[in-house]
Amino acid sequence: MRREQRLSAILDRVGADGQVDVATLADQLGVSGATVRRDLQALSRSQLLVRTHGGATSAQSGEEVPMRVKAALRLPEKRRIGRAAADLIADGSVVGLTGGSTTRELGRALAGRRGITVVTNAIDIAGDLASGHLGALGIRLVVIGGIVRHSLELVGPAAEAMLANYHLDVAFVGADGLTAQDGCTTYDEMEAQTDAAFLRRADRRVVIADSTKLGRATFARIADLTDLDDLVTDRGADEARLAELRAAGLRVTTV
Repeated sequence: MRREQRLSAILDRVGADGQVDVATLADQLGVSGATVRRDLQALSRSQLLVRTHGGATSAQSGEEVPMRVKAALRLPEKRRIGRAAADLIADGSVVGLTGGSTTRELGRALAGRRGITVVTNAIDIAGDLASGHLGALGIRLVVIGGIVRHSLELVGPAAEAMLANYHLDVAFVGADGLTAQDGCTTYDEMEAQTDAAFLRRADRRVVIADSTKLGRATFARIADLTDLDDLVTDRGADEARLAELRAAGLRVTTV
């Protein structure tokens, strides 16, 4: 396993469990304890985790993971999800994108497309598409205004009022949790309300989330499953959970 893959796997485990220990990581990753300790030290210097005796912990355990950590978690899976979600978009579509590390990969996957309008409330996605370095010059970009969250999303009544002026052919929302019982959830109530506004304006409503988000619920509900049409996730998803989501009416794509 390459160092980049190890670091991503370690961050993934910290994000899921809140803490890790050297012995368990060495066994899971198939490397020596000394290698794991060097990896943990490198991640600690980057302030992505906190070193402890015998392991490391997340400073954000039990709370929303910071965006700089989210961006590094399960990156290969998020890129596959982004590309698969991009394949659902027909030429000439008006596309809504909420913020998040997975929706950002979808935005990047749109590079080179022509005739698409992207409506987003995410500063980082807007920056990617507006800069031109992705080759996204053929995309018309509309940025929704509002209150800036640390997730780089613009949310609140102003965002929802602006969204009310637009019709979306398809909207893609990220999620911090997805279950058959609780629906699609996130950590922040105001963000959930703005995400729900994207869904209300769309003909087709798609949640994109890596498999670690399935089977868990976070604080604020974005939508019930009846308010969603599709899920795009990675092939690491538990089959029993996917069966529950399909039974609730979601079309599920795994990549």
